[in-house]
Amino acid sequence: MSPNTLIWLISGCLMLQPLSTDLYLASLPHLAGYFAVSPAAVQQTLSLFVIGFGTAQLISGPLSDRYGRRPVVLWGLGVYTLASFGCALAPSLPILVVGRFVQAIGCCTAVVVARAIIRDAYTPGEGARIIAKASSLMALAPIFGPIAGGYLQVAFGWRAAFVVLAGFCCLLAVAAIFKLKETNDSPNPQATRLRGLLGIYGQILRAPTFWAYTLPGALSYASIFVFISGSSFALIQVLGVATEYYGYCYAFGVSGYLSGTLVCRRLLTKIGLARTLSVGATGSLLSGLAFAGLVAAGIHQWWVVVLCQFLTMCAHGINFPCSQAGAVAPFPQQAGSAAGLLGFFTMMGALLAGTWVGASHDGTLRPLAVITVAMTLSLFLAARFSVRYREV
Repeated sequence: MSPNTLIWLISGCLMLQPLSTDLYLASLPHLAGYFAVSPAAVQQTLSLFVIGFGTAQLISGPLSDRYGRRPVVLWGLGVYTLASFGCALAPSLPILVVGRFVQAIGCCTAVVVARAIIRDAYTPGEGARIIAKASSLMALAPIFGPIAGGYLQVAFGWRAAFVVLAGFCCLLAVAAIFKLKETNDSPNPQATRLRGLLGIYGQILRAPTFWAYTLPGALSYASIFVFISGSSFALIQVLGVATEYYGYCYAFGVSGYLSGTLVCRRLLTKIGLARTLSVGATGSLLSGLAFAGLVAAGIHQWWVVVLCQFLTMCAHGINFPCSQAGAVAPFPQQAGSAAGLLGFFTMMGALLAGTWVGASHDGTLRPLAVITVAMTLSLFLAARFSVRYREV
C-alpha cells in the first residue's frame, strides 16, 4: 500500500464513528416526538451505541492480533452495513436502540483495527503525525455530517440518515477489499485465548505510560461528547435554532477539531508527543472555564454553545492523536489489544458524559456548562499528574 492509500483507508474507518453520531443529531429532538418518548429515552440511541462501541473493542482488538487486520476490519464493515439498514427500518425505539448497539460493534471494529494498523506501519512519533493527518480528513465528517443530516431530516425524516450510513460503509468496504493489505506480520495465536488475553490486558493495564495517555484521551472525548449528545437539544429546543440551520452551528463548532489536528501536527514536530498533549489539556480546561463563565454570567445565546464547542473540539484535536499514538506505542506486539482497551475507556468516559447530560436536561444551558467544566478540569489534572510517565 502507498502511504496515501493507507491514510485514506484509515480516515474512512475513523470517519464511521463521528458519522454514526453526527449525521442524525438533528433528528434527536424529532425522534422524541416520533416515538412519543422523553429526551432521556432518545439518548439511549447514543448511550447504547457508546456501550457497544466500547465493549466490543475488547474483542475485536485481540481478534485482529490473532487473525490479522484485514479479515477483521472487513467483517466489521459488513456488520455495520447490515445494522445500518436495520436501523433505517426500525419500527420502534427499542428496536432502533438494538440496531444502534449492533452498528456500534461493526463501527468499533473498523476504528480499533485502523489504530492497530498505524502501530504496525509506523513508529510512535510518525504514528501520531499520521493519526493527526487522518484526523484532519476525518474532521470533514463531523463538519458536513450534521449539515447533511439537518436537510435529510427536513426532506426525508430520520430514517434517511441510516440509509446514507449504510451506503457510505458499502463504498468503504469495497475500497478495503481491493486496496487494504495485511499489516500484521506476526499474528499471535494466544491473543484470543482467555488466559493469554487476560495476561495481555494485565500487562497493558499495569503500564503507567498507557494510563498517562489513555486517561487524558478518554476525558477529552468525554468533554466533546457533552456537545455531541446535548447540543441539538440546547440549540433547537432551548435556544430555538431551526433544524435545518442546526447543522451549520454544529459544523462550525466541529471545525475546531480540524483546526486542532492541524495545530497538533505542527506541535508534534516542534515539541514532541508528551508536551503537545500538555498543551491540549490546558486548552481544554480554558474552554470549559469559558463556557461555565459565560453561562454563569447569564449569557444564554446560541453563539455561546457554538464558540465553546469550537474551543473544546480544537483542544480535542490536539489531545486525541497524541493519546491514540502514545497509549499503543509501548505494545508493538499487542497493538490491537492496547487499542481496544484505549477505545473501551474512551467510550466509558463518553457514556458517563452522555448519561449525565440526558439525566440533567432541564431546559437551560447550565447542565452542559457544569458537565463540560467537570470533564475538562478532570482532563487537565490527569494530564498534569501523569506527565512524568509520558516517555515518548
